Amino acid sequence: MIMKNLRIFLQNVWKNSLIINTILETQSQFDIIFIQEPPWSKIHRIPSFLDCEGEALMGTIHYPNWLSFARILSEELDYPRVIAYINICLSSFRFLLHKDIINHRDIILISFINNHVCYYIMNVYSDSFHSALKYLKDTRLTSTTSSL
Repeated sequence: MIMKNLRIFLQNVWKNSLIINTILETQSQFDIIFIQEPPWSKIHRIPSFLDCEGEALMGTIHYPNWLSFARILSEELDYPRVIAYINICLSSFRFLLHKDIINHRDIILISFINNHVCYYIMNVYSDSFHSALKYLKDTRLTSTTSSL
């Protein structure tokens, strides 16, 4: 299968679960949905050797028709401010999150293969301190496409 047009929807949801649920339910005509300021909270508790009540599993909204991509937390309050949802119909394009190239809470970099060519797409959230833009300006990025 070769994709000729990529339909991308981008929305800041201001940590509102209702907005993100509505988008995922109603915007199935899009291939990729980039979300800025996603809700991030405790999903449920998982077994833990350290806590008899279990450890809190933190995350965001998941939907059966969408593959979700978000960077893993490095600290408890280091929640990602950008996430991506890929329409499940496109799973054959081998989407891959590249936190090995960019690992910043305000930037998500995803690659995919289309007709034997690797493409990259990025979503950047710019806070009032311009943290992501400063990170991109000050960081030398190197691609590891040989592993694709």
